[in-house]
Amino acid sequence: MPHLFDPLTLKSVTLRNRIGVSPMCQYSAEDGVVNDWHLVHLGSRAVGGAGLVIVEATAVTPAGRITPSDTGIWDAKHVEPLARINRFVKQHGAVPGIQIAHAGRKAGAARPWEGGAHLTDGAGGWTPVAPSALAFGDDLNRVPHALTLEEIRQVQADFVAAAQRSLAAGFEWLELHSAHGYLSHEFLSPLSNRRTDSYGGSFENRIRFLIEMTKAVRAVWLERLPFTVRLSCTDWVEGGWDIEQTVELVRRLKAEGVDLIDCSSGGSVPSAKVPVGPGYQVPFAERIRRDAGIATAAVGMITDAKQADTIVRSGQADLVLLAREELRDPYWPAHAAKVLGQTAALPAPAQYLRAW
Repeated sequence: MPHLFDPLTLKSVTLRNRIGVSPMCQYSAEDGVVNDWHLVHLGSRAVGGAGLVIVEATAVTPAGRITPSDTGIWDAKHVEPLARINRFVKQHGAVPGIQIAHAGRKAGAARPWEGGAHLTDGAGGWTPVAPSALAFGDDLNRVPHALTLEEIRQVQADFVAAAQRSLAAGFEWLELHSAHGYLSHEFLSPLSNRRTDSYGGSFENRIRFLIEMTKAVRAVWLERLPFTVRLSCTDWVEGGWDIEQTVELVRRLKAEGVDLIDCSSGGSVPSAKVPVGPGYQVPFAERIRRDAGIATAAVGMITDAKQADTIVRSGQADLVLLAREELRDPYWPAHAAKVLGQTAALPAPAQYLRAW
């Protein structure tokens, strides 16, 4: 079996190791445009040795931002600032990826360090959209506008346009965000989707939005580049979205050309009781990999080098994506290579030879 520091080839792209930087919102853009903060944040993770660096949830439309400070890719002005970062990331050995997203009923909120509640229109907020006119709850209490069929088609077109701009910016790995209670996940879960038309009710109807969007984006994303989807594999609530439905959905997504599933969970409702602990979401990646026959990425409290190596060596996932641990330590891959005796697989940048 491969180990953490073996390369991973997906389509024509090869990661230098099985360590990826998970998309982590920085809430630091202006009108969706990334800046020096993002360059340093993402560039340092490439220098630190990650094989894959994924830009945070990047909105396909202004109304799809979680906060007014989210990154965006709804306009041509967003392309070159992202391309600048991608050139640096590639120069230092990592593959640049992007997660394109729409926040759905969670959109229009304050930044987390400013409370995270829905903003009023006068304070920079807006009416969010969703499959159904059901508020998320707690501080995200604005009732969303239920999308019409025409508006659904427009959102799907926004994702297609975002994928095309992602190519123009030099991204080599694309992820559709369909997790954490954001728009695409809202269609999947019966907890947030109460529609009675062709996009609600049955399993076939609830997956329709994502399947249609996957087909449309696959048609414009280059075949030689990895095309992935992040899913919440369960809502952690009885009667909600669950792992059995996820496995069946993934079989359909694989048939539409998806190459890898990023296996997360939760986010659909504030009342969910999530059993958080080390590696608590890894079993989802293992089951989907086995039952749907597709490559998977494992996420969720993966902090230890030997833990991450075991996930890969045991065939539970093909790739591990780190979030908070990469925030704490941009050089986690270099430190993990020392622990695992794999320093030859991750040579130091010339500038850091004396200290690597």
